[in-house]
Amino acid sequence: MNLHFDKVIPHTLNDIQQKENGVWNASFSLSKGEKIILSAESGKGKTTFVHLLAGIRKDYEGTIRFDEKDIRKLSLFQWTQLRAHQLSFIFQDLQLFGDLSVEENLVLKNERLPTFTNTKLKEMIAQVDLEDKWNTPCNLLSFGQQQRVAIVRALIQPFDWLIMDEPFSHLDEKNKDLALTLILNRINELQAGMILTSLGENQLLEVDKKLYL
Repeated sequence: MNLHFDKVIPHTLNDIQQKENGVWNASFSLSKGEKIILSAESGKGKTTFVHLLAGIRKDYEGTIRFDEKDIRKLSLFQWTQLRAHQLSFIFQDLQLFGDLSVEENLVLKNERLPTFTNTKLKEMIAQVDLEDKWNTPCNLLSFGQQQRVAIVRALIQPFDWLIMDEPFSHLDEKNKDLALTLILNRINELQAGMILTSLGENQLLEVDKKLYL
């Protein structure tokens, strides 16, 4: 699935002068399999960009298309299918179930569309150095640990695009490297694309395109 943007501008940013090389009010396409980084300072619309792609916000001018389908015309059922099979998100607020353990958060996601065995889920958690937190409620983890759980959870479904909103903001270089390795392995396995929003350039990641706000 390819993503197309035609003169998209959120209503809240209409009166703000945009960069000449920025994504707002521009027309461009992103092709499945591409690795994209969207770089901007805080408050420039990175989260808004992610929420538009997720269908959470509709307060914008212009057109966003998944392949040839205008996302404004998608039904709730179509969005549900997209979120289950083609789009996987890591939002800034992570959306984990705090009272549930790491295991329960992952199994709950995996049961919707069984992809991996519990053994494989444990292996993925071990790959981000959280094997000792398997039975720990997520609300007892640090935010950085929760970010790693959310990353694993996003990877256990099929997707054409993995869309991540500052997923490494609370990770040190070691844990960022561990998480990124897991992400890239899964993306390559699925021949999927990724969009990563960031406050700056990510030196650990080679990308196909850099977008700016």
